Amino acid sequence: MHDETRTANLLGAAALAVTDLIVAGATSAAGTSSSGAAALVVLCADPGIGVTELGKRIGLTQSAAVRMVETLEQRGLVERRPTAGRSVAVHPTDDGRAASDALLGARGGRLTALVEALPAADRETLAALLDRLLTAVYAEVGSSERVCRLCDRPACTDGGRICPVGQAERDRADG
Repeated sequence: MHDETRTANLLGAAALAVTDLIVAGATSAAGTSSSGAAALVVLCADPGIGVTELGKRIGLTQSAAVRMVETLEQRGLVERRPTAGRSVAVHPTDDGRAASDALLGARGGRLTALVEALPAADRETLAALLDRLLTAVYAEVGSSERVCRLCDRPACTDGGRICPVGQAERDRADG
């Protein structure tokens, strides 16, 4: 008989430990807070979104997003550009794109090292399980942007591969 409580506890411990490793590496590489790091990744994938939308995608209130954008702007990582009406679009600067690249490299390196600690067959099994788990996470969260806020998107989709979160979002839209 399988003990779901123990498995859930192991998943929680592993998720927290992995999160600590990647957030520390990402924030160190970018020289920002974890929300600042996520904002740079989001903005490099979708430049020109507004502050409020950026906040939604990374899980900040509008006022917290404004403060974070101000900090990133002071550091020369993003710039705000006026759009029609009173709206403002946020764009990464060259330094912001470089910081995003550095933090994704640091994140990817740490995660790759963890995965490489497993035998090849276990890596394949883990990939299949993570596809299913991320589909379930998307169903719970309901936002691919929120789930994938620190994702290296090309790493997930290069070679014609399909992102499980993006597929779950498409399936929801079709259903």
